[in-house]
Amino acid sequence: MKTDELAFFNQQLAAMLRDGIPLEGALQRLCTEMQDAPLRAEMQALAADLAQGVPLPEAIRRRQLPELYRCLVEVGAQSNDLPDVLTLLADHYQRRYHIWTRLKGLMVYPFIVLTASLLLSVLLAYVLEKLVWPSMSLFSQQMSPGFHAALWMSPVILALLLVVAIVAFTVPAARQMLRWRIPSFRESSLAQIASALALLLRNGVALDHALALVERMEGGSRAGEEISDWRRRLAAGHGKFLDLAQPGRAFPPLFIWLVAHGREDLGAGFQHAADIYQSRANHRAELLLYSALPCSILALGVLVIMQIQPIFFELSKVLNLLGSE
Repeated sequence: MKTDELAFFNQQLAAMLRDGIPLEGALQRLCTEMQDAPLRAEMQALAADLAQGVPLPEAIRRRQLPELYRCLVEVGAQSNDLPDVLTLLADHYQRRYHIWTRLKGLMVYPFIVLTASLLLSVLLAYVLEKLVWPSMSLFSQQMSPGFHAALWMSPVILALLLVVAIVAFTVPAARQMLRWRIPSFRESSLAQIASALALLLRNGVALDHALALVERMEGGSRAGEEISDWRRRLAAGHGKFLDLAQPGRAFPPLFIWLVAHGREDLGAGFQHAADIYQSRANHRAELLLYSALPCSILALGVLVIMQIQPIFFELSKVLNLLGSE
């Protein structure tokens, strides 16, 4: 489901609850204007459960919604502070939407460049083979046997790169691997994890429960494995964050230090880390976008030279032969 619509939905729902509108009626009214079909179906089912007298904590657990969302709505219902919790959730998902929109733009740009480069390269190879080659037919017996292979080498290389890029960003396992290897994606992931933990801790969720929830959200990623180690150290009696959280491949020493800097207020520490890493992710994304254009132009120039070079090489051989006669 779309995180931007989920954020907007929570903003509107929180405002309606503050105005005294019952939750069931607010859900039904908002569902009529929603465009995201999966989210609308889940919220309509939630409203139907509430109309049948199902308590909100039980009803929200039945829904196919993000686990973080279900947990915090349940916490807000138990503490009678649902509007404020919904507002915090809206801010969280809005920030998450902005981060991933920027990163998606970073992913789309290489696809555009690769596709345009491939089309240009194929067109150039076709023109050289179908138009330039026939004009040199009188000297075709002098051509090197590898001429055609050299002419189509650039399109083949670009096609392979495009296939690799499509696989990398569409296959979940490959995408998960790149998420923790590309700097801007890694720092964005760290910002989202820190923001989720800050949200949980600030709403009274116990540290072990919050870590367990984020561990399930991360699945088998690097971060999930390291959070699992944190939970084992916490269960062993390491109460201080610097004792239970050790730097690893996912969480660098700076992240640990930023969280620990909050001292007794881990929620504030995680929020501080989320703000820092979100700024770093935005900076790295902008840096990559600004550097991608000149690098792609340079790469295109090299590929064009590679394709034209065989023509000039063969032409120079023919001219040398004519000059020697």
